Amino acid sequence: MTDRQNASNDFIAGAGWQDAQRQTVAGDASNRRYDRLTKPNGDTIILMDAPRERGEDVRPFVQIANHLRAIGLSAPEILATDAERGFLLIEDLGDDLFAHVLQQDASLERPLYTAAVDVLTHLHGAPCLDLKPYDADVMTEMAALAYVWYARGKTPETTARFTAAFHNLIAPLDQAARVLIQRDYHAENLLWLPLRSGVARVGLLDFQDAMSGHPAYDLVSVLQDARRDVSANIETEMKAHYVAQNGLNADDFERAYAILGLQRNLRILGVFARLCMRDGKAHYVDLIPRVWGHIQTNLRHPALTGIATIINADLPPPTPVFLEHLKSQCATLPHP
Repeated sequence: MTDRQNASNDFIAGAGWQDAQRQTVAGDASNRRYDRLTKPNGDTIILMDAPRERGEDVRPFVQIANHLRAIGLSAPEILATDAERGFLLIEDLGDDLFAHVLQQDASLERPLYTAAVDVLTHLHGAPCLDLKPYDADVMTEMAALAYVWYARGKTPETTARFTAAFHNLIAPLDQAARVLIQRDYHAENLLWLPLRSGVARVGLLDFQDAMSGHPAYDLVSVLQDARRDVSANIETEMKAHYVAQNGLNADDFERAYAILGLQRNLRILGVFARLCMRDGKAHYVDLIPRVWGHIQTNLRHPALTGIATIINADLPPPTPVFLEHLKSQCATLPHP
């Protein structure tokens, strides 16, 4: 048994769960893992294992979870904490991820996504925590990951041309009211809790990297999902639903949505390539064509004509040959 396993067993025992059976239920693109603990009487709880020595920190999760719960949203209750060693025991919200529910019953797409939008409207109407801003400087740097990892070998001048143009495009969005953005708000991080009511019917996960940002960002995140196709009709309806709920100018919001959609999907393009080439997680390459499709959709907005010319000249489309080239470099490249 490793030192880490011994430490987690000590933490579990200290919380009175030493007699529980333990089963891994999830890992993700980070260094966190999640185990379900089940007592002989059937009670369950989730152990989050987030090693500090691998760059993880459970404290933001605790802060954000407590805030979300305080405003009536269904984030997991924090039941035991060891921030120094990187362990949490949290409420078990079950396994009914939106992605799984929709696989079983596609007819639930509209009610589930409507509920997800209602959560965003509720969240954006609440006071925002004092969080780091996801502003034009940060978003431009994150979008440039597509050049750093996906389109490796571009000259510094090429990358600089993109970053200058992209910063000019996205900088005006910094003037919008800032809200808490969870940044990974999508169907594999949302749980359907139909026995609860209103906005509490959506269970929230993986929000520890929350920042303050533009209100359209999490809407883009859930509707332009890198892992599942959301129907075009639902995307259109949900944008209109959010605009109506919040009394927004539809044209201005559509422009911001397209710019933020481009930013988010460029970042994901770079992150997925990095997860393969640096971290050996080749399966993320298989998701790249969907991400590329979102990029092209956003580039069709009239406000993005100039940046579209640059990106389409610089970034290779994800042909089968190019994707195999990425996979051939899996786990071969260090951080640049």
